[in-house]
Amino acid sequence: MDNSLRRNYGTDKGQISAGKYNLVVGLTLIWGFVINYLMVLNINPEIILTIPTWLFFIGYFGCCMAGIYLFERSAQPAISFLGYNLVVIPFGLIVNLVVSSYDSTLVLEALRITTIVTLAMMILGTLFPAFFARIASALKIALLLVIIVELVELFIFKTHHGIIDWIVVLIFCGYIGYDWGQANAKEKTVDNAIDSAAALYMDIINLFLRILSILGRRN
Repeated sequence: MDNSLRRNYGTDKGQISAGKYNLVVGLTLIWGFVINYLMVLNINPEIILTIPTWLFFIGYFGCCMAGIYLFERSAQPAISFLGYNLVVIPFGLIVNLVVSSYDSTLVLEALRITTIVTLAMMILGTLFPAFFARIASALKIALLLVIIVELVELFIFKTHHGIIDWIVVLIFCGYIGYDWGQANAKEKTVDNAIDSAAALYMDIINLFLRILSILGRRN
């Protein structure tokens, strides 16, 4: 994704001002979060659970991969926005399943913490973009290792260690700083704004889910 975002530099010649660029990023993020909120309100998680696990995960990964491919490869805002929505919808189903198992006060607390952490990392990403660019490779390796460890724990040892959630929180904090730094470095176009919002959306949702898991164990 990182290389694809860099390849998008200069692909859309429709330059906009920095203010409009940030507005498009913000509105695109809000759109995704609102869609997820509406999904949580209106979709019964029990319906999702009736879907065979293998079918759910095939659909989930297939939809996400298709969405990522579209917003990474396309220089057209409409196509990138379509790809973004193809990521938002399956993520929303996961959020729905996870949120339904927690008390609403805990969910609100996780939302508040996620918002504060996200804003803090975006500020750091603005101030120290070179630092986050240097650690990008380390973040990729760390995330890959964590995924492998979690899969082994889940399917072989049938367990989950809380320290993994803390590690993932740190990783996605780094990704938020990195992706925001990359967003600021790119040409100010609508398409690049949507691409940047898509990357940040996935960072923020993963951060939120891990913070919620940590708070859930604490309580």
